[in-house]
Amino acid sequence: MRRAADFRHWPPALARTLTLPRTNVFHNAQVSAARYPDKPFIIFYDSVLTFAGFLAEAEALAGHLQHVCGVKAGDRVLLYMQNSPQWVLAFYAILRANAVVVPINPMNRTDELRRYIDDTGAAAAFVAQDLLGEMLPLHRKSADRGLRHVVVATYSDHLTSPTDLPVPEFVAAPRDVPEIDGVAAWTDARAAGDAPGPLTAGPDDPCVMPYTSGTTGLPKGCVHTHSSVMSTLIGGVAWFRRTQDTVYLSALPFFHVTGMSSSMNGPVYAGATMVLLARWDREVAARCIERYRIDTWQSITAMMVDFLANPDLAHYDLSSLQVARGGGAAMPAAVALRLKELVGLDYVEGYGMSETMAATHLNPPQRPMPQCLGIPVFDVDARIVDPETLRELPQGESGEIVVHGPQVMQGYWNNPEANAAAFIKIDGKSFLRTGDLAMVDEDGYFFMTDRLKRMINASGYKVWPAEVEALMYRHPAILEACVIAARDAKRGETVKALVVLRPGHAASESEIAQWCREHMAVYKAPRIVAFMPSLPKSGTGKVMWRALQEMEDQAG
Repeated sequence: MRRAADFRHWPPALARTLTLPRTNVFHNAQVSAARYPDKPFIIFYDSVLTFAGFLAEAEALAGHLQHVCGVKAGDRVLLYMQNSPQWVLAFYAILRANAVVVPINPMNRTDELRRYIDDTGAAAAFVAQDLLGEMLPLHRKSADRGLRHVVVATYSDHLTSPTDLPVPEFVAAPRDVPEIDGVAAWTDARAAGDAPGPLTAGPDDPCVMPYTSGTTGLPKGCVHTHSSVMSTLIGGVAWFRRTQDTVYLSALPFFHVTGMSSSMNGPVYAGATMVLLARWDREVAARCIERYRIDTWQSITAMMVDFLANPDLAHYDLSSLQVARGGGAAMPAAVALRLKELVGLDYVEGYGMSETMAATHLNPPQRPMPQCLGIPVFDVDARIVDPETLRELPQGESGEIVVHGPQVMQGYWNNPEANAAAFIKIDGKSFLRTGDLAMVDEDGYFFMTDRLKRMINASGYKVWPAEVEALMYRHPAILEACVIAARDAKRGETVKALVVLRPGHAASESEIAQWCREHMAVYKAPRIVAFMPSLPKSGTGKVMWRALQEMEDQAG
């Protein structure tokens, strides 16, 4: 039950509840294309895709999924590429086929991709040309099960206009799609013009399934419906009062729910324009803000720190910016002050997770608090409980955040044990345990105090040590490994691995680190590897990672 304090600093003239459409998310693209057919929707290194062009291409790809790949309602389809017009098109094509999007971090490698395919049962995938080498070893064109159909996107196909912006090499690369049964070039799939069948997915049907990892070390799929996805995409538009004339800088990765909801799905719903970057580049970002009069930018802390560190920033006209929002890690006060001095804006922080399709908390734009998660947004009941007894705690005491709201997932895919641990009942309502510790002040603002889960926050990316350890144990020279967080001036935290070698096996610390970079996403791979003769263990034989983490914290 929400307290009066929750609304003490609610944005003025903004309704406290949010009525959600009883339509599927693809319908948003249809509406915007009908309203603004010739309006620029995506600007990609000065190349423009209109809303009408977007809708036509997404529908043609949906037809390919249904007629060629055999995708049926509720099937899971993998989406594995960098930010690009094709990422957005693939997302909406999958929804148009009444299927479920499984977004995958493009930093993941073959060993990690195998888990997604096996767990989802996906038979089809959209894959970028530059990442095809990671996916092809898992393509089983002659098998009855497994990944049988791959649609390969070449980013340069959407570079339709000349530009003076520096285009990354992997984006500018010409089309080079191998001729393999079951592997289709994006352009061929689009050109076939297969018409999709009826759009039948409803608000309570599954829409997208982002994966998060946990303390077990295995990624878990978060099942979100069209309604839960709609909740945060519309909520962000309403909270920050965005309109069809808003211009977004879409630089956050779309595979993550923050970028997906606020920098992609929000603009589709509003009929706004997004200026899209395939990879973060502070110079290109500044030039695009000036060139396209960008007014809304959601970033992560590390991105904003890098942007403001640009010694040439004063040469750009950034006066169009109206909203600078973000999260992932607390914004340092000095950096927030620099932003305020430069463009007169407060950095508006928020809080959410994959399980909640991004934000459950946002700071009020008219009264943001620094290093603060914000207040619960529309229709969210957030409480602080004792993590051991689950007893609700009074204002000012630190405990675990639990949330009930329309953006909370249905549960983890095919994982009843994880679901049983993730949800609790309070006052007859189902609450999600976040694993994050916080306290609430007298004005209803939530402030993070600690985390209950074993997790490393590296530049806003969540790294789960157990998952990294599970991958490291595949190295023949590793007997034991314990992954902890080490302090890092740029990333906030970075990944450190304490390793015990097998007797008779020789390997250097740098060789282990290099192997990790080759077998897992780069943000997960330990930047630091240190050999130890043994790891401390409890009486039950478990590695005492907390003790090792405390030693690292004290040494730092």
